[in-house]
Amino acid sequence: MKWKDLLERWGMTSLTLSVGVLETEWQPSDPDRDAAWDLYIELLTRITTQPLADRTGVETIALESVHSLFSTTREILRARGRRCVQFTRLAVVVLNQVVRPFTDKWHPVSMQGGFSDEATRLEFRRELHTLKQSLVTYARALADIAGVEDLTELSRKT
Repeated sequence: MKWKDLLERWGMTSLTLSVGVLETEWQPSDPDRDAAWDLYIELLTRITTQPLADRTGVETIALESVHSLFSTTREILRARGRRCVQFTRLAVVVLNQVVRPFTDKWHPVSMQGGFSDEATRLEFRRELHTLKQSLVTYARALADIAGVEDLTELSRKT
């Protein structure tokens, strides 16, 4: 199966990958699967995939949790080494194209005390909800890569 087919299957067609990568065969190794499992568990247990109801939680802490995906992913990449090429391709693209635009926008707002404004908090929460939808899709893809059951809906209320 090719990368472009997998991105379609996972509902991640908005990601931009070079044509060369899209046309390469998807052949995950055991280190790819292990790395996917490591990050899947991180995503599944953070605000990045869990609901944040109005009037609960703290925006700065939620932002820190989202931002921590960078260091967590780097740690996983270092620990798993160069043999997890397929995972690395996907993880780097998701960080740079999905997570980074969110943190780039909201870090300055947070640093300047913007979360004290109710309208700003609500806008942050709306955008966090949109980001979560993308990260739930990513978590599902990671479950698929890791070869484990998708538990993204397990703790979500209907």
